Amino acid sequence: MKKLLLIVFCYTFSITLFAQDNVDEALAFQYYQQADYEKAVVLLEKLFNKTKNDAYFDLYFTSLIKIKKYNEAESMLKKLIKQYPAKQNYAIALGRVLQENGRAAEADKIFQEAINSTPKDENRFRDLANSFYRIEAYDKAILVFLQARKVFDDDKMFVYELLSIYRFKKDKQALIQEYINALANEPMLLPQAQNILASVFEDRNDYQLLQSALLKKLQKTPDVEAYNELLIWQFIQQQEYEMALRQLIAQDKRTKGDGSLIYNTANVFVANKAYTTAIKAYEYLLTKGAENELYLPAKAELVNVKYELVIAGKFEKQQIQQLADDYEAILTQYGKSRQTLFALRKLAYLKAYHLNDLKKAELTLEQGLLVPQISQLDIGQNKLDLGDIYILTKQPWEAILIYEQVAKQFENQAIGNEAKFKSAKLSFYQGNFEYAKSQADVLKAGTTQLIANDAINLSLLISDNLQNTNDSLALQMYADAEMLQFMNLSANALIKLDSIAIAYPKNSLTDDVIMAKSKIYLKTSEIDLAVKMLKDIIANHTESIWMDDALFTLADLMEKKLNKPEEAKNLYQKLMTDFAGSMFNAEARKRFRNIRGDNVGI
Repeated sequence: MKKLLLIVFCYTFSITLFAQDNVDEALAFQYYQQADYEKAVVLLEKLFNKTKNDAYFDLYFTSLIKIKKYNEAESMLKKLIKQYPAKQNYAIALGRVLQENGRAAEADKIFQEAINSTPKDENRFRDLANSFYRIEAYDKAILVFLQARKVFDDDKMFVYELLSIYRFKKDKQALIQEYINALANEPMLLPQAQNILASVFEDRNDYQLLQSALLKKLQKTPDVEAYNELLIWQFIQQQEYEMALRQLIAQDKRTKGDGSLIYNTANVFVANKAYTTAIKAYEYLLTKGAENELYLPAKAELVNVKYELVIAGKFEKQQIQQLADDYEAILTQYGKSRQTLFALRKLAYLKAYHLNDLKKAELTLEQGLLVPQISQLDIGQNKLDLGDIYILTKQPWEAILIYEQVAKQFENQAIGNEAKFKSAKLSFYQGNFEYAKSQADVLKAGTTQLIANDAINLSLLISDNLQNTNDSLALQMYADAEMLQFMNLSANALIKLDSIAIAYPKNSLTDDVIMAKSKIYLKTSEIDLAVKMLKDIIANHTESIWMDDALFTLADLMEKKLNKPEEAKNLYQKLMTDFAGSMFNAEARKRFRNIRGDNVGI
């Protein structure tokens, strides 16, 4: 019976002690989190002395530092070092105490001894580096990893750890060198290198550092393809597209490649409107011969990029005719098929909007509908193009019918919503404003953001300008001008827009007219005039429905056309601040952060 009572007593006592420890631990953590280090240090000292648990030690030691009890910390650490000489974290902690107490030389001596005395054991080096991490001595952690490389005679050790520290410290030079060293053996790191370097680089000088380092490395090891690809990438980041292409071609010739990297990068050139460089890239691919699998895609893209180059600026009719002939040649050589449907559609566009051959455009698109094995989506897009031609040939009912077919077939899909919006715009051109508004109102919600924004603008344009007879008549002239612009008759559209104020003075369409003119000037590449219009909106029409459009469009021009990043940044900031609900807000925020040098997309 006495033995049983003794067992029960011991068990109860141990539970009590365990419960007491839990209470002390909870209180210690609470005090620590509340920065009440005077109270925390008492409980943490008790818990550490009882358990010798390093989790308690870290909090106890930090609390001593916070309340500047350096002598107490030093004394405690010297005892622990004697008791546990193999535990380097105590020596590192002592070094930190000495640092905090103004004894930097003594601290450095302890740190260096710890590094130099680490045995040839990868885990011991990692533990030592972690000890430096905990006291935020990142330079010392770097020395640990570099010392390990010397000891093991292995430059591939601790690559990821060093990359992490260099990135945290934004040590660009070291980060560049570490990635260059790593890529020789781990080319799969290339996408990561591109993302991380883009996140820490702040200006052109940083890319120049990378370029110089890569060129030096390539002189010694020209066959490391990851270096070439990183060099090409940095040229593209600096918008040095010609240099990028030159490097691509040299690499392709050296490796006897299939041209796929050039083809993919040419698409990047097109996306950045570097059309001339893209043309050179596709022309190089054609020199590989018709048996190359990229021959037809390159030939098609070559004509397409010439098309973009021509319609992006002021063009001669002879250039348009040459493009049309190129598309005809593709269709003649390869026939009308799913692969050449793009040529049919582009040819129809040129015939309709630039060569004034509406009948040929209509016939071309009707032939496109008969091409075998094309997808339903391609058929739908072809029908939308055909509906647009019907408007030009003054067959509005045919246009409405075909738009409704597409809208019904692709209900609640992007192409279906586009068809509905085209139908609404046709009603607007015809002066059926109330009906056009009702159609636009349906599209304001539950559709793609771009269509929704266009629908909102159309609805507001109509509702804001039907307040009286004068405004309603002015709105009809405005609709006529938009119809002329739809027909690609830019000069006629400008004349009509300028006539509105003369015919109907003091109408409510002033800001709408200015915005419409800016869009025409952008289409005709008259950038200075477009900028003038957009600045007028921003300065003098702050309540306009076009304010966010004007801010974003002007910022885009400042950033990409006029090389004025600071002005672009200010405009993006104004858009984010004043128009939080704008569809442009997310893209504006991304571009603002990119110009400012933030870590975008990481």
